[in-house]
Amino acid sequence: MTTQPPQNPGPHPPPFAPAPRPNWFRRASPGRRVAVILGSVALSFLLLCCTGSAIVGALTDETKRTRTGTSAEEPQQPIVAASAESTEATDAQVASPIADPSATPVAPGTATSSGAAPSSGAARPSGAGPSSAAAPSSGAGPSPVVRVRTVTEQSVIRHGAQTVKDSSLAEGKRVVRTKGVDGVRTLTYQVTTTDGVQTGRKLVKSTVTKQPVTEVVAVGTKKPQSSNCDPNYSGCVPIASDVDCAGGSGNGPAYVSGPIRVVGNDIYDLDRDGDGTACD
Repeated sequence: MTTQPPQNPGPHPPPFAPAPRPNWFRRASPGRRVAVILGSVALSFLLLCCTGSAIVGALTDETKRTRTGTSAEEPQQPIVAASAESTEATDAQVASPIADPSATPVAPGTATSSGAAPSSGAARPSGAGPSSAAAPSSGAGPSPVVRVRTVTEQSVIRHGAQTVKDSSLAEGKRVVRTKGVDGVRTLTYQVTTTDGVQTGRKLVKSTVTKQPVTEVVAVGTKKPQSSNCDPNYSGCVPIASDVDCAGGSGNGPAYVSGPIRVVGNDIYDLDRDGDGTACD
């Protein structure tokens, strides 16, 4: 039996080969995959738009440069309609022969020997009347409305004051004898109005319809009496428990001779008849 040498098959492969590692897209989560896909689409759209805009801009700029200087872009001159007078003048210039250099020039608006009237734009002679534009129009505004009316007003007349001296009153005492009353004066005016606005005012009449009453004030001049005299009487009536008129039926203990004027309270009942004078 022949023994065969072992054959060298070469390096033996490892018992097991590692599985290929998936790429980053497969390893990404589903959300990142969607984000990547949307970003790619947006980037492609942006590049397409920018490229298209550049192409359109280039074409437009080329078109503008091509059309520059053409009559389409030149501003159109306004067409002015010639008036009838200028048209007739042009026709006359065309039909007339060459003007004679020796002819005397005629000023605009001056009547010619042929009797032609001056043009409407000629200056009016200094002796001519006013033009129709300067003449007053027949449709002038209405004339102002003037009214005259009579107005009556009343004013107050302040009353005066008068001071009189009264010896029966104590010195410095003031008593109103007559109360003052204001008077009334009636004034009549002639008022002129123009279109409702007062333009004139004239006093026509002034009458005192109520006379004022002067106020009368009495001021006392009586000097203060001694402490032995009662201040309720103008004469010196002694101060006592009772005072009677001298020569009367009173029993005193004090007596006084009259007449005595009562200026206060008749505390001794000397003025029996109440006429203001005691022991008369």
